[in-house]
This record gives sequence, C-alpha cells and structure tokens, in this order.
Amino acid sequence: MSFGIYVHWPFCAAKCPYCDFNSHVRTSFDEEGWADAIARELDWTAEAQGQDRPIVETIFFGGGTPSLMQGRSAARILDRISRLWRMANDVEITLEANPASADAARFADYRAAGVNRLSLGMQALNDTDLKFLGRLHNATEARAALGLAMANFERVSLDLIYARPGQSDAQWREELKQALAFGTDHLSLYQLTIEPETPFALLHKNGQLRIPDDDLAAGLYETTQELTEAAGRPAYEISNHARPGSESRHNLIYWRYGDYAGVGPGAHGRLMLDGKRIATSTIRLPERWRDTVTSGSKAFADFTMIGDTDAAREHLLMNLRLREGIDLGAYEARWGHRPASKKIERLIEQEMLRQDGEILSATPQGRLVLNAVISALLN
Repeated sequence: MSFGIYVHWPFCAAKCPYCDFNSHVRTSFDEEGWADAIARELDWTAEAQGQDRPIVETIFFGGGTPSLMQGRSAARILDRISRLWRMANDVEITLEANPASADAARFADYRAAGVNRLSLGMQALNDTDLKFLGRLHNATEARAALGLAMANFERVSLDLIYARPGQSDAQWREELKQALAFGTDHLSLYQLTIEPETPFALLHKNGQLRIPDDDLAAGLYETTQELTEAAGRPAYEISNHARPGSESRHNLIYWRYGDYAGVGPGAHGRLMLDGKRIATSTIRLPERWRDTVTSGSKAFADFTMIGDTDAAREHLLMNLRLREGIDLGAYEARWGHRPASKKIERLIEQEMLRQDGEILSATPQGRLVLNAVISALLN
C-alpha cells in the first residue's frame, strides 16, 4: 500500500463562512515553535512505525492556510521527514495556497524547499461571489496568483465552489470554461454544501441563505462533467478532475484506502502498526496540541484499532468515489468478504453501478447519489 504524510497548518487570515475545517484566525504566532512541534510529532510517528518504515510517496501541507507559512518552515518539516523515512524518487509534495497570501518570493521559497505541486483555492472568478464566500482576494488577484503558481510549479491545481446562491447553469458554464482555459492539469470542483456549526448554517436555518435545489444542483454537476470531459480533464473522483496522469497522488491514497500519517492539530491518519489498522486523530485546539507535543506527550485525541468489518466499510466508502471503481477480488482478499451479489445486481439493474469482471464502479447516475448507493451496498 502507498504511504503519505499529511501536515496540518491550522492558521488562516480569516475564517470563511462555509468552512468547517480545523482552521483558526491568529494575528501572530511563533512559527518556529509550530514547525518544531510538527517535527516532534513526526518523530513519534516514525518511532511508532518501527525500523521497517514505508517509503513516503506523497506529502501534503493542508489547512488552514499553509501559504501563510514561510518557506524555511516548509523546508524544515520536509528535511525532518527525509531524515525519518525513505523518500520515493518521484515523491509528490503538495502545498495548499490562498491567493491572498501568494507572492513570487514565497512561491520560489516553497519550490526551493521541495514543494512540487501547488493547490490554489480560487473558489470563484467574480468579485461578488468571492466576497459572499468570505475570501480576502478578488478575481484579479486570484488570476495573478494562478499565474505565479504556474510560473513556479509544473503541477498546479485550482479549486472552485459552485452551486452558489443564485447561480444559473449558464453562469457556471461560462465560469468553468474560463477556469479550464487557464490550462492547469487538475481542478477540484466542489458543490457548496451547508456544513453544521458554520455561519452559513445559521443563515440557511434562518432562511437568509438559499442554495440551488437538488434538480438545479444535479444539472450543475452534469454540466461540470460535460465541460471537463470535453476539455480532457475528466472526473477521476466525485469532485476532482485531471488530465490522465495528473491526478492528486496524495488524495488517491485516501480513496484507495492506503496508509497515511496525519500530524498537526486536528489531523487524521490511518496507519498499519504491528499488523493492525489504527485510526488516529490529534487534539484540535492548536495551542493545546502544541503544548501537549512540546511537553513530550503524544497529542492524540483518538488512537484506536479499526476492526476488519469497519475497515472494509471505510474502504468501500472511499474507493467507490473513484471513477476507476473497486477491485472486488483484491477487496475480498484484504477483508475476507465482498458486498452481497444480490445487492450489487439490484443496483446494476437500477443503473447505479456497473461491473466489468471484478471491477465494480458507480455509473454517472450513481455518482449523483453515491451516499445512497453505498448505503444500499452496506446495509
């Protein structure tokens, strides 16, 4: 199984009203101290894996806003990883960036540190919607940041959010055409969802925020598939599109149910330790996490073994998100069983799934209601 490392940088310049990630606004912080705490947590993770550690194939700096980090902090963390693990010759190292914190010198420093892939959170291409989404950049700044990213990194992904209030199919079609014309090899295109305990959730509950209904949202999704397919960036996962060969290798580890270490406040991981699959998550509050780690303690809020039944459910849930589907033979070899054939046949009859030999995958219709399809398989 492939192995990757996720590094969580929890700080943002502002909290977006739709965001439920573990991100926190801080006007100042001891960046060197935070990088040191991450290094300490990497030390413990490597120690737990023992001497026969897997090769690191991917590293992902997420957040929060990792592009608030100085290049020297990224370099320090990457140096620590390379001292603790063997690195693949073609290791993929991704950093998420916000256009509001993009500048040429910072991007050059990341590249010098070893970052070779940048994921840019543009989110929208017009100023009205960027303001609605709480972004600190405008559309002109977003385009300028993308230009800097493409000048410094061979691999660049951009993020957009669609199904925004009042957005028509024609508007999204035009915006997506613009995004595809930028020429990046990868796009992450997410439907706006109302997450609990966010400012948008309160506005939605009070009737002050209305998002497209299910029919319009489905139409926007289908438009997304149409345009990305025509542009040679088909969906390889529900919300992610790429030219063949340009997929996010780090995220593929998640969706193929591989192993990954999560370090930093609120980070999650899945590790094989002593032949057992372990779920990890760290303390969410940044300062509490830092104090725990720097005191010499382990900052885990959760460190539990996942039984084969639960692991098999997680595997199916993640793998069916992929266009490539799931290899039922490999799945059965790993977990000792497979979904009931009668359930599979019923979903094939309903045109929600297709099967080609041992490969089971969701149809375009099935991907629209994937949660329901997976529930029907598992229950």
